[in-house]
Amino acid sequence: MQIPGHIDPVPLPAKVTPREDGRADLIGLSQPEIQDLLGEAGQDPRQAKLRSKQLFHWIYHRGIVDFHQMTDLGKALRQWMDERFVVGRPEIVEAHVSSDGTRKWLLRSADGQDYEMVFIPDADRGTLCISSQVGCTLNCRFCHTGTMRLVRNLTPGEIVGQVMLARDALGEWPKGAMDALDDEESATAYESDGRLLTNIVLMGMGEPLYNFDNVRDAMKVVMDGAGLALSRRRITLSTSGVVPMIARAGEEINVNLAISLHAVNKETRDEIVPLNRKYSIEELLQACADYPGASNARRITFEYVMLKDKNDSDEDARELVNLLRQYDLPAKVNLIPFNPWPGSEYECSEPERIKAFSKIIFDAGISAPIRTPRGRDIMAACGQLKSASEKKSRAELDRLAEEKQAALG
Repeated sequence: MQIPGHIDPVPLPAKVTPREDGRADLIGLSQPEIQDLLGEAGQDPRQAKLRSKQLFHWIYHRGIVDFHQMTDLGKALRQWMDERFVVGRPEIVEAHVSSDGTRKWLLRSADGQDYEMVFIPDADRGTLCISSQVGCTLNCRFCHTGTMRLVRNLTPGEIVGQVMLARDALGEWPKGAMDALDDEESATAYESDGRLLTNIVLMGMGEPLYNFDNVRDAMKVVMDGAGLALSRRRITLSTSGVVPMIARAGEEINVNLAISLHAVNKETRDEIVPLNRKYSIEELLQACADYPGASNARRITFEYVMLKDKNDSDEDARELVNLLRQYDLPAKVNLIPFNPWPGSEYECSEPERIKAFSKIIFDAGISAPIRTPRGRDIMAACGQLKSASEKKSRAELDRLAEEKQAALG
């Protein structure tokens, strides 16, 4: 029996970050999960099913954060919802805009953890680079994020929340009246005026395949046609090569795959991508060859950061071509000029060297565009994301690498 004036706390799913006010954040939950949560809070099962559909639409299709604006819910129900639930967003700690239009946000979770996301506008698309972890389990030597300790995985809500916040900032939620959602047509009676945010890449802080369940659940919410409705063909998951999880990613998420390769021989890749000591280049490329859905229409992207006198020779380019041909991979190679950060030990390859490297690959019939660095002036470029900017010594980075390698077994 409920005490008058007392609201029993809603039992939280394990993947929801607790809030100080005791309310449950609905962001990141699927429609069935919202339905279950409403039932746990005391809603009749049949009403919970209907209300969860309405809520899902308001939250993910309309971008509404205030229950009192959800006009097809009764006034008493809106108040009941407001007392128990919240439609949250990450806290914005800092927001920066680059001279080239790139935007970077430093975000904070309900439990005080910081992480970053970046939006990169182009003439024909707008790409949101989102994080999957606070910190990183890996220690890629060219990557600023790799100098951080792993704090924890981001929840589905914290991952989806980045997409929601970006759409807020870009003003992309549809506008217009909406009738009650008792019939299917009313939910699609209006459309957004067009999207600036067209693509998502899981290339921010963290290794997505070491937070697989939360990344999978978040991407299913993002792809749900009743909500954000972003096509799986416009989502790319980037991994440093967690080989055992690649097949599962193809089967359960089936988005585009990008591999942080960066070297073509064991010695060099062991140095700059230490995960190579656990999963070899050969194992990684075989997993790519077996990736479900990989084809000429859905090529696997191989990311290759250009490091002066480290991995940028003509011989390296020819060996890269040989490896891709050996495993008969439908591939595209993204050549990434190294983006410097405080304390980094590497230099970017000279522009002419990068062009020569690219030409060898193109001449072999494999696309190898050179990525234009974006957001360097606000530390938003590839490999520069880090929630704190303290400088670490090489000895400290080596110690972190040893600790992370020991943790990986």
